Amino acid sequence: MTYKVFVDGQEGTTGLQINEYLGKRADIELLRIASDKRKDLAERKRLINEAEVCFLCLPDAAALESVALVDNAKTCVIDASTAHRVNPAWTFGLPELAKEQRDRIRASKRIANPGCHATAFILALKPLVAGGLLPAATQIAANSITGYSGGGKSMIAHYESPARIDAPRPYALGLAHKHLPEMAAYTGLTAAPIFQPIVGPFYKGLAVTVFLHPQQFTRKATPTDVQRILADHYAGEQFIRVAPVDLEANTDGGFFNVEASNDSNRVDLFVFGNDERMLLVARLDNLGKGASGAAVQAMNVHLGVEESLGLV
Repeated sequence: MTYKVFVDGQEGTTGLQINEYLGKRADIELLRIASDKRKDLAERKRLINEAEVCFLCLPDAAALESVALVDNAKTCVIDASTAHRVNPAWTFGLPELAKEQRDRIRASKRIANPGCHATAFILALKPLVAGGLLPAATQIAANSITGYSGGGKSMIAHYESPARIDAPRPYALGLAHKHLPEMAAYTGLTAAPIFQPIVGPFYKGLAVTVFLHPQQFTRKATPTDVQRILADHYAGEQFIRVAPVDLEANTDGGFFNVEASNDSNRVDLFVFGNDERMLLVARLDNLGKGASGAAVQAMNVHLGVEESLGLV
């Protein structure tokens, strides 16, 4: 069977990557809009409603506009913006979130693609909250370092210009990052974390680090215990790898490689530290599992085809 797919926002970073994933597949017919009609509302509406799946790779306001153009019950919309991520009428497009999540994605016509930082944070924390090791009211602090491609075309152009800045650049210092609502909503935490991201001078790759103190736990737990909770929770998940607790094996002479999950749809989870203080680190490709790969994975689940089709 062939499925018609339209990417609204096909020229953006996420849209281009989705087109690259899907352009190699025999089961997908990509509908493309002519460059001179990208702002033509009637043409966008025609293509959106012709598609079985429409990806929205747009700013929030434009994504809301595109959703309003859907006038049939057939088209499944997968929105990569932040506009619908905590909207109860939409399904959060993270298959590994819960046992029932794949069924929800399969049945839904409105799927919100998770944010890159949020995906890493949620997958690291959710098992500990769900397993009762961390109370829902725990105050969590975390940071993230990410490649500059996450900032879209303007940031890519800045970093790849002669005037580029090579130093890491912390941002969202007002502590109101746009991913905070989903980070709290889907971990089971009752309070948003203190979260502070950093843009690094590299194209892609992302690692979220969560700081944990064993005094926060409801019971005594070592790093190995925490690793076991994660490994048991994600047993059988093809896109999640939980590394053994091994500082030497998981670093290069003590240094962590943020880019080692690039060009994959994989999330790698690590536990570092000791019985007195610990770090959870979740690493992914911010353009893969953090954006386009996640969207294609959700589409595969929705269509009922092999979940890994077209992904690595």
